[in-house]
Amino acid sequence: MPDVIQLLPDSIANQIAAGEVVQRPASAVKELMENAIDAEATQIKLILKDAGKTLIQVIDNGKGMSETDARMSLERHATSKIRKAEDLFSLRTMGFRGEALASLAAVSQLEMKTRSADRELGTWLVVEASEVKRQEPVACDKGTSISIKNLFYNIPARRNFLKSNASEYQHITDEFQRLALSHPETAFQLIETDAVEYDLVPGKLSQRIISIFGKSYQEQLAPCQEETALVKISGYMGKPQAAKKKRGEQFLFVKQAIYPE
Repeated sequence: MPDVIQLLPDSIANQIAAGEVVQRPASAVKELMENAIDAEATQIKLILKDAGKTLIQVIDNGKGMSETDARMSLERHATSKIRKAEDLFSLRTMGFRGEALASLAAVSQLEMKTRSADRELGTWLVVEASEVKRQEPVACDKGTSISIKNLFYNIPARRNFLKSNASEYQHITDEFQRLALSHPETAFQLIETDAVEYDLVPGKLSQRIISIFGKSYQEQLAPCQEETALVKISGYMGKPQAAKKKRGEQFLFVKQAIYPE
């Protein structure tokens, strides 16, 4: 009986992984913005065209990467978050599997510019369908800029499943709002087809809520806080007269889990 089991080529394996990580433009936005937060960025800009179908660009002023790290970040299961199995129980980052960038590079035309503070020049990478087309030094600001162009261009069947621009944009704004609310100390900006939709400055949580949902919330917010030996809860609740039938504006974030001994 002939042998039938063989290793898949990296390009096919990456496309399969991409199906688990990237379902729509909002998935790419989530992964890229979480990477920016993990890089300790204090300013994050999201630029879109055609609700992310044509362009998704995330620019941050975080740590940036060396030339070697930039290239390694595009490999599957390449991560700076963990080194050994025990690290899984002390994670404080948004992601750790090291699949996001490899998955995005497999189903888009990806461009990356990145520079760490200790280097004069950064690295410019151009990747299409997991294949590196160009790599060279470049003058750029500290931090990382990643552009995802023509998502699913090489998988037409997946691209045809995308919804209307209005629907895809709503999914993106949902992700953007969740991340912006959970990190009020970070500046966020969202630009859709040259129009600034959100321009959020660092501040208190109450200020971030009002900046996102409007000044009408200013009179509706009631602060709440409770602390026990096991948990500390703080945040804001809406007053009874502001109650709504839908749960669309209910948010719960676990910032840090501490397990009792």
